Amino acid sequence: MDPNQYCQDKAAASGSSFYYSFLFLPQPKRRAIIALYAFCREVDDIVDECSDAHVAQTKLAWWRKEIDDLYRGEPHHPVSHALAPVIKDFDLPAEQLQEIIDGMEMDLTQARYADFKSLRLYCHRVAGVVGELSAVIFGYTERATLHYAADLGLAFQLTNIIRDVGEDARRNRIYLPMDELERFNVTAADILNARDSDNFRQLMEFQYQRAQQYYNQAFAALPPADRKTQRAGLVMAAIYRTLLDEIRNDRYPVLHQRTALTPLRKLWIAWRTWVKA
Repeated sequence: MDPNQYCQDKAAASGSSFYYSFLFLPQPKRRAIIALYAFCREVDDIVDECSDAHVAQTKLAWWRKEIDDLYRGEPHHPVSHALAPVIKDFDLPAEQLQEIIDGMEMDLTQARYADFKSLRLYCHRVAGVVGELSAVIFGYTERATLHYAADLGLAFQLTNIIRDVGEDARRNRIYLPMDELERFNVTAADILNARDSDNFRQLMEFQYQRAQQYYNQAFAALPPADRKTQRAGLVMAAIYRTLLDEIRNDRYPVLHQRTALTPLRKLWIAWRTWVKA
């Protein structure tokens, strides 16, 4: 199969909101960002779909070696073949692709986070680094844009955590910091057993406000000179913030359902944001 088509199919099949942020990019950048996204999906799916942690660890170790082979000019996987010109054209560091795998690997050994400091490391690895790499592909002239991209990646991941509380709990994972559960008188058992309460909603409002803080922090760091080239990230932010507000307006039903926007609505938000940015 053509490597770029493989990545395109991988991105489209995921149904992710990220896909809509790529639609209006010029073809070379669109192809590059889809290859990066397909890599992230490959390693993330390993962790989510392998019930045996040892098997998952083995597969991630294969990908670590594959990244080494890729940078030696010897890729094997279709995604690696698609990434080969990308890492050359945009000078993407191997260390950052390995750091993404570090983040995925944390899911195999850690199902709870004591505090936000430890959760933030996880979020940086699985999302902040992706944000930085994406910003490089989109194009930037000022270093502050990389800080914007890292914070925006964290905001996306915090939004995912809010949206997926129930889904993650069914995998015995809780990404809400344990000290914050204690502060709002919510127990791990409440989360795992989907026990809704006013305390839980107050906890989620606290998470909502933090995510919004990271969105605002990111936008404040984006230099005006790079706003046009970073429009794809702004599109993603518009979609994700709309989702976040939907969850809040519905009073955080996340223990029992996964809120999603329709494809048509995401496309409308994407187009509107792109033309205004």
